Amino acid sequence: MLGAAKQVARLRSWRETRRTAWFCTAYFIAWIFDFLIPLFTATVVALIAYPPSRDILFPPAPIALVDSKTGGVQKPKAGVLGSHDSATGAPENHKGEAVEQEASNFVNGLASVTLSSVAGKHPQAEPPSDGSAAQDTAPDPTALAMGVANAKDAASGERPTAKHDKTKVPMETAMWSKMRPVMHGLAEVTDTWERFGNALSPTPPFPRNTYRLRLAAVVAPLLLLSLFVTSYMFVKGITFGAGFGFFGDPIISRGLTWLNRTFPHWQKLLEMRNTLLKGVPTNAQLTLTLLRIGEANKAPLPPPPSAATPPADAPAAVTDEQLRSTGGDPPLNATEAELDAAIAQHDESVAHETAGADIDAAKGKAHGRKGSRLVNFFRGTTKGVVETAIGADKVKAKSGSDKAKDRLGVAARRSEDERKSGPISFKGRCHGRRGAVYITTKATIPCVAFSTEEKKVDRQQARMEGSGSGSEGGKGAEDGIHPAWSVPVAEIRELKKIGGYGWKTKLVVGWAMNREVADGLEITDKAGAVWKVTALPLRDELFNRLVAMGGQKWEAW
Repeated sequence: MLGAAKQVARLRSWRETRRTAWFCTAYFIAWIFDFLIPLFTATVVALIAYPPSRDILFPPAPIALVDSKTGGVQKPKAGVLGSHDSATGAPENHKGEAVEQEASNFVNGLASVTLSSVAGKHPQAEPPSDGSAAQDTAPDPTALAMGVANAKDAASGERPTAKHDKTKVPMETAMWSKMRPVMHGLAEVTDTWERFGNALSPTPPFPRNTYRLRLAAVVAPLLLLSLFVTSYMFVKGITFGAGFGFFGDPIISRGLTWLNRTFPHWQKLLEMRNTLLKGVPTNAQLTLTLLRIGEANKAPLPPPPSAATPPADAPAAVTDEQLRSTGGDPPLNATEAELDAAIAQHDESVAHETAGADIDAAKGKAHGRKGSRLVNFFRGTTKGVVETAIGADKVKAKSGSDKAKDRLGVAARRSEDERKSGPISFKGRCHGRRGAVYITTKATIPCVAFSTEEKKVDRQQARMEGSGSGSEGGKGAEDGIHPAWSVPVAEIRELKKIGGYGWKTKLVVGWAMNREVADGLEITDKAGAVWKVTALPLRDELFNRLVAMGGQKWEAW
């Protein structure tokens, strides 16, 4: 597949002018005389039945030497052309060895990237390290995939090191490099999907019909055009566009260069969010709008409820809103008895269906019992290591270490009341001291402040909730609360989410200690002063309120 992609890049680049000209001429002559299908069929037959035609139509070239973007020459990823049929050009001891190593490293790299994404690996949220904290002593869970693969190779008599496997480093680098545009593209697709959903089914306060009429106005001319365009004309246009897109790369590239020079931001102007879906919010923008409406009406949205008990197994009520049909047909063409049997609770005494006996054996209680004992042993060992690091942080904090103070209480056991704080006050720490962050809006200028007088802050929140004025926090001085610091919400320039521990320590604490790791928040004002609050169980809820209260236009990064 990679070789075919490189052949396409060579053809589109027109660097091999004569070969590409013959391909282009044959294609458009066949297009003019409606002979494309016979041309493609004859080409496939020739490639199958007459092997010399393969080298004539597609002359060979080492895969690692061909640039997939320009179709020209590139330096092999391995730094040297040590093999002809590998993607990296890595040296090999015998033919096919480099390709096998690339395939193995590709799978291992994909597993490592996937595990890193699932684990929430995000270096930007890493707290500063002092070399002996819990995040430094905790193992890296995402190295598990590569470690298991290396162990398997070593058990097979191979040497899975970068010195012996020249494809290891280039393949890992390529996997991580290609993953960034893939993730960005996935985010763009998700945002566009959300915008389409909010355009077709808008939520107040956004207009009900504006976006739908705009979409319909774009689709309506296609209906009028379809009355005059025949299927022959449609296919003819599609095949011409495909041919021009394939062979017209010199024209297309020069046109794009001219556009980038003349209109530097032309791509932004053509994005759907700036044209067809302009003004349509994503789900995140819709949430921010609703939060700001609540703040403007002195009725902030409360934090989402937390469930301490599992949900009931009772079936949900199904009405005509969720299940109905058009006309006189029954829903899903099923009887009432069939629907009731499908909706009713599953009999727990009956095992769930699986795809085969091997899956049943893997799910059996006895399967992996010895392995689980080994895992429990390592869990206890890891728990001891992390607890030792946490204890060391307490000693360092008493001796004046600021980094250790920021880690105090991050993995402490918390009561249900601490998790239910908000929306006025939020339990947390500042410089290691326990207290609460609270928001005052009764004053002339809304502020966010921190105080170590937790009981006074709790009484203030209870009084405000009892009076039904959820956002009227009151002036700290009038309520007898003496804040350690206070920042006007309108003066906030930056809000940065910071991790209580590093991403890997979060996983280790959750696995070995079965505890929640509370994150923190950095608040920066327009003067550049920074206030840091740590061990915040409801960090995201405080972040949402601060973002929604002011009139700032936020930029996420």
